[in-house]
Amino acid sequence: MIEFKLFNKWSFNVEVKDLGLKPYINLEPVIIPKTGGRYSQYKFHKSKVNIVERLVNKLMVPGHRGKKHLLSSGRNVGKTQTILNIIKKVFEKLEERTKENPIEILVRAIENAALREEISSYQMGGIIVRKAVITSPQRRVDKAFTIIVQSAYRKSFGKKETMADALTNEIFYAYKNDASKSTAIKEKERIEREASGAR
Repeated sequence: MIEFKLFNKWSFNVEVKDLGLKPYINLEPVIIPKTGGRYSQYKFHKSKVNIVERLVNKLMVPGHRGKKHLLSSGRNVGKTQTILNIIKKVFEKLEERTKENPIEILVRAIENAALREEISSYQMGGIIVRKAVITSPQRRVDKAFTIIVQSAYRKSFGKKETMADALTNEIFYAYKNDASKSTAIKEKERIEREASGAR
């Protein structure tokens, strides 16, 4: 039986170690990660989309940071092929740096950057109460992607560093669980620290 590999290079034969995230990280083999919105009508459709395609979709529009659109990414739309070229470069650099399957490195980075609890605010009478809540697995993956991609976008926008280099570094240091160099790990630790204080 023929094994489909990403860009005919990298195998999807990767194990997800975080059991909570296992149903939400789709590693179904594809050559080109593009479904064209095939699953968008289904409930929890994101779980049916390949994990690399979710990274592609997130790179199209990293999203706004902060409630007042503190940092916009509205100008960041483009062709899927351009994004796929960036992803291919990122994976080649990761493979060169670690001598391992870059899909496995991406999965480990998501597992490390996925926060476990955060703060929810609600109104009780005249005051706003902050309470620690456990984050759902689907949201854990979403937030990990958001922080990784937004961090790479901020580091490369208007700077000498290219998007491919910034994203490579962010994924690599999230894989290494290095809070001093990875914004995703630093942000995860900050949110979890706040949540533990509001418990």
